[in-house]
Amino acid sequence: MLKLIKKVLKTGTATVAYPFKPLDLAPNFRGKPQYTAQQCIACGACANACPSNALTMTTAEDGETIRWQLFLGRCIFCARCEEVCPTAAITLSQEFELAVWRKEDLFETADFPVCRCRECGKAYAVQKEIDFALSLLQENGALSERQIADRRIQYETCPECKKMHCLSSTDRIDIGRHMTTEAQS
Repeated sequence: MLKLIKKVLKTGTATVAYPFKPLDLAPNFRGKPQYTAQQCIACGACANACPSNALTMTTAEDGETIRWQLFLGRCIFCARCEEVCPTAAITLSQEFELAVWRKEDLFETADFPVCRCRECGKAYAVQKEIDFALSLLQENGALSERQIADRRIQYETCPECKKMHCLSSTDRIDIGRHMTTEAQS
């Protein structure tokens, strides 16, 4: 017995004093997703990429808002949401302690107003997503202020109304052996 005690004292402690001292985590450790609603454009890329369906995008009953929701109880910390987010609104943190008293505390939500079509008034897209696309075009210097205003009219019109009023650019596409676009006037 004395031999065993000597051996144990020589080897030292094999465990960590976790609750009393912080754990040393690897730099690439994937913990709880941190979500920033101000950066999110509600494009739904994260919800489409989530293999465990922890992320969802649902339309409210009144049709005025779209709800983004993360259920941490289903999250497998795969980081697909972080990879596909175009605005870096989701990043995985080093936080791993997710114990809560109530199941409701595992949900994170954000609501986004929906844009209504200028022609028919039907809700069809998130306003923030449209504004983001137009700001990208403006930042890159691709379009002038007048062209941005024209594009806003086009972007704020639902696909059905675009077809009825020929606002889409499909009439300028020549489909033959090679797909080409005619020069814009």
